[in-house]
Amino acid sequence: MVTAFVMIKANTGEADRLRDSIETIEGVQSAHIVAGDVDIIAKAQVETPAAVKNIAATQIQGIDGVENTQTYIAMD
Repeated sequence: MVTAFVMIKANTGEADRLRDSIETIEGVQSAHIVAGDVDIIAKAQVETPAAVKNIAATQIQGIDGVENTQTYIAMD
């Protein structure tokens, strides 16, 4: 099992809508609006690193209102 955290920068005023959309993606366990350099942190648990790429680079980045993402794969 691969655990990853996706840091998401949202367009102004879009965080609530984006969080709701991100939480519906298969493999995403949770998404939280946070204070700091990013607006949302999503946690994903999937079978392969390729599935992480699909979630972050295709599905999350494909949502209108997402400015940027950074993905971190847990090492433990």
